[in-house]
Amino acid sequence: MHKKIGKLLLVFLFVAAIARSQENVPPTDKFSIEGKVKNSFSFSLDQASQYKATSIDSIVIYNHLMQRKRVIKNIKGILLKDIIDKAVIDISSPKLFSEVYITCVASDNYKVVFSWNELFNTEAGKHVMVITESDGKQAKDGGDRIAVLSAFDQATGRRFVKSLTRVIIEQVK
Repeated sequence: MHKKIGKLLLVFLFVAAIARSQENVPPTDKFSIEGKVKNSFSFSLDQASQYKATSIDSIVIYNHLMQRKRVIKNIKGILLKDIIDKAVIDISSPKLFSEVYITCVASDNYKVVFSWNELFNTEAGKHVMVITESDGKQAKDGGDRIAVLSAFDQATGRRFVKSLTRVIIEQVK
């Protein structure tokens, strides 16, 4: 009986440690665009004024079970596709764009994937943004700093990448 309790306690502590580590994502002030691009570069919050801004009044963040987690208000940001455009995807033929995917990586190694078609060829791409301001605060003054949000999703929390460090452009092999 004591062994079962010990094992349960160990499992509980392990799960609690994982949950706690996901809450403490190291903040970031810049991210790199890399991979299958002609111009790898770093984007920092100081460069935000060089891009066209877009706004959303508010968005509810839902988890994968569609449970409400929080509301973010007064969101301003830059479309992810506008930043990627500056890097110039290195593809030899237009039809190969359908093989391109974009991976957004957070400082805790959380990853989210978008297809090129999704960002550049559907309405969804008009709603995937790098947040520069929310809830009346500049991103540089917030806890998540640089974040990417797909406001077009139903379970918005699944592709809410806090503390973005890298955007990797790759081609399906």
